[in-house]
Amino acid sequence: MNLDGSAQDPEKREYSSVCVGREDDIKKSERMTAVVHDREVVIFYHKGEYHAMDIRCYHSGGPLHLGDIEDFDGRPCIVCPWHKYKITLATGEGLYQSINPKDPSAKPKWCSKGIKQRIHTVTVDNGNIYVTLSNEPFKCDSDFYATGDFKVIKSSS
Repeated sequence: MNLDGSAQDPEKREYSSVCVGREDDIKKSERMTAVVHDREVVIFYHKGEYHAMDIRCYHSGGPLHLGDIEDFDGRPCIVCPWHKYKITLATGEGLYQSINPKDPSAKPKWCSKGIKQRIHTVTVDNGNIYVTLSNEPFKCDSDFYATGDFKVIKSSS
């Protein structure tokens, strides 16, 4: 219910911004985890930019908040600590190296698997960090691990 007694549209509530912490805190740690409308996310601060994504890797549910950030093909990526999958911070694309087996002199090149990890919007207002969940209509592989029994952040209850 809103303050005026009317019921709030649940879909609008699910995509409203949620304050997850202070800018000073994430700049020190360079990452933080949060629950936003019952969805677990990890927020990264990397090279002056904020990025948020589902906390579990799209491939096998690995804990992305424990991964390292590395640049691949000029794109900053989180590297899943379980199977070393590379996921771009900006778009959620899965990256892999490909080589033409018929050309022995060919060099491996970085290719995209497409968007695999759901990316969320981060905004800063008056020193507070807010996350707004993605409401993009496409199905994303990380959606499977973002719901159900795969929680990594323990609730205080």
